[in-house]
Amino acid sequence: MARRPHVAVLLVDLDGFKAVNDRFGHAAGDAAIRATAASLTDALNERSGAVAARLGGDEFAAVIPLIEPGGLPWLLRGLHHEITAPFRHAGRDLTVGASIGAALSSDLASEDSRPSEALGALLRLADEAMYAAKRAGGGWHYPATDAPTAGTTAGRRTGRPGTHTTYRKGAA
Repeated sequence: MARRPHVAVLLVDLDGFKAVNDRFGHAAGDAAIRATAASLTDALNERSGAVAARLGGDEFAAVIPLIEPGGLPWLLRGLHHEITAPFRHAGRDLTVGASIGAALSSDLASEDSRPSEALGALLRLADEAMYAAKRAGGGWHYPATDAPTAGTTAGRRTGRPGTHTTYRKGAA
């Protein structure tokens, strides 16, 4: 990130994944995960320095260097189309939806110059954008903002799974 003027950070969450798993079995869910990984690989294959990974469950992240930040909407549309295309499993064409959130490094204030801090801030912004896309019924969202709008718990958006803290009386 330190060597690139424009870097997009994306978070992708599959929509309808649980329904595919429940209706067609875990093997179909696994096929949806593999199809999503293949879609990310295909979409980012020609972008030097791009990295994509599965975060867990049905959630993925990508860091993508961009020559021109104005190309981000085109990239997001293409990626969403690729991920939501039907995939073949056990003789059937199945589909999942996707909610994609994006943040651009050029949106951050210049004081966020250390790559590790910038990556954390961009992941947080992409997470909020992804949830905005999910609330809108899927698709992609890039809000072009440099500040999170939701509160933070343990470095994650408050209300996101894994951010709830349980206090028990007498616990140290």
